Amino acid sequence: MLALHGGKADRVVIDRMTEIIAHRGPDDSGRYFAGSVGFGFRRLSILDLSPTGHQPMTTPDGQVTIVFNGEIYNYAELRSELEGLGHTFKSTGDTEVLLRAYCAWGEKCLDKLNGMWAFLIHDQRRGKLFGSRDRFGIKPLFCYRDRDCILFASEIKAIRASGLYAGGPNWPTVSGFMLEGRLDESSDTFYEGIEQIPAATAFEVDIEGRLRQWRYWSVENVPPVEVADPAVQFAELFEDSMRLHMRSDVPVGVHLSGGLDSTSIICAATRLRAGMNANEPLMAFCYMAREYDESRYIADTIARTGAQLIRLETTPQQVWASVGRMLWYQDEPVHSMTPLIGFALMELTASKRIKVILNGQGSDETIAGYGNYFRGYWQTLLSERQATETWDEIGRYVAAHGGNRRRLFLRQLIRFTQTRLHGSSIWRDFSRWKHARRLKTNPWFTRQLTECFSSRPPDKLGSGLNSALIRSITRDPLPIYLRVEDRNSMAHSIEARVPFLDYRLVSFVLGLPANWKLRGPWNKFVLREGMRGRIPESVRSRLDKMGFPVPWSQWFAGLLYEPLLDLLHSRSARERGIYNIPHIVQDLARHRAGGADAAATLFRVAQFEVWSELQNSGAGAYGVAASVT
Repeated sequence: MLALHGGKADRVVIDRMTEIIAHRGPDDSGRYFAGSVGFGFRRLSILDLSPTGHQPMTTPDGQVTIVFNGEIYNYAELRSELEGLGHTFKSTGDTEVLLRAYCAWGEKCLDKLNGMWAFLIHDQRRGKLFGSRDRFGIKPLFCYRDRDCILFASEIKAIRASGLYAGGPNWPTVSGFMLEGRLDESSDTFYEGIEQIPAATAFEVDIEGRLRQWRYWSVENVPPVEVADPAVQFAELFEDSMRLHMRSDVPVGVHLSGGLDSTSIICAATRLRAGMNANEPLMAFCYMAREYDESRYIADTIARTGAQLIRLETTPQQVWASVGRMLWYQDEPVHSMTPLIGFALMELTASKRIKVILNGQGSDETIAGYGNYFRGYWQTLLSERQATETWDEIGRYVAAHGGNRRRLFLRQLIRFTQTRLHGSSIWRDFSRWKHARRLKTNPWFTRQLTECFSSRPPDKLGSGLNSALIRSITRDPLPIYLRVEDRNSMAHSIEARVPFLDYRLVSFVLGLPANWKLRGPWNKFVLREGMRGRIPESVRSRLDKMGFPVPWSQWFAGLLYEPLLDLLHSRSARERGIYNIPHIVQDLARHRAGGADAAATLFRVAQFEVWSELQNSGAGAYGVAASVT
């Protein structure tokens, strides 16, 4: 908290904000006050479990104080560098290293950090607050400003609990979600006046409230990479990322699917643990719906690693019953029912006393894991005047995945031509207007909602593969996936780590030629080649992709049909004023009969109803707590 106009930081406000997010840090808490500045912190002890890791943490001269949420994975290397500059340390963790790094290098310390973070530093020497969020936005940081103060928090609920926030729904954001499924694509949130600090951003605020904000890193500025053997280099970088991500003073587990990403992680973790002479088996947590059987691949991985497999067993009814609880922790709606499985998986993980979990988030968006990236790859080849290679690559793709080679090639040529013709700003503006107009006639919703809809800002990225990857990393879908992972894990006092988002690894992959990301029928080509001999061959060479899928279309047509119908006929839904209930009910019946798949939009409506009721019941509806980092 920063009080403006000569005011003092309010202890009651800090206490309210800190206590509402105690789930983020059940191990310790602390407060700091210095005139207009107030910090509150809840600690989840991962490194240096002793009292010397307590936060807020202040330099011995009392001039610089930090609150820090996250992990600086290369803290040991930075500590050695700082000791060489004459710095001494009382603790063995990363918070003091970060604090000293700022003292030594100022804002340039960010260039040296490898990790996930959101932090605030009160520098009394300069009369300023300095803050930052990590390169990919793995750790959250929200901001709200009114006439008398500026509030920062790890979760929106802390700002709402402050007693100083009196806003309501941000209807343009709500409309974008309901009509188009947009989430976390910008700094806007579902609450008017509350914004998230963008990823890869740093800022300074003086005691008068004047803000300076800047980007310190960008995926758009990654230089090309030229190495003799990209697969070998990738494998070395990945192993080093895993080495750093395994640093912990508490037990580490893995969320395991049958896919490339989590399998690569658990196999690397097993190799590292062998070098550390670990005695207890590594715990691997998994979920499989009957409709998506990956047991063969998981069995091969367990046989190779000797990990202890712990399966989540749940039912559609149990998943549905957890919607309200998960949304309270999330603060905002989510993209699908998959986060509900993630929420249950984190709860299971916590029950086994695991405080750090590794998973594969970020790999799909950086190493080209989704099927639609092939269009971007072929577009890149055409833009490089490689028409013959494009024809050959489409042929290799069709031989493995099926489809019509000539039709795919023709569609790619048409898309290539349209991209060239439609590159003008006039055409882009017209396309956005036409798209918005179509959405505003959505028969499920009234004009009260659709008139709030606003088009996305113009997309200045290109249509090739790297442009698609940058779009995925910065806008959709990685930001929402990272938000879901953070809130789900911290809801159960677990730290989620994502080794594929080591910025060195991401920079390396983005700098590679397109054919090292996709080649023939293969996605994530450099990962597949780098993992030769390191993971089970059955996983390395599989073509299909699942993750932790949820058969929500079948559930909404079966066991969850009646609960959805009850929600649509509820008094609150009728009085909301934004739905054409008869049309939605009609489409739900069509969904049940197999005439349409409306699962995504149905779940958006269901979530918004539950979310709205949570707002009416107040920020403390589920009575849990945490910090202002």
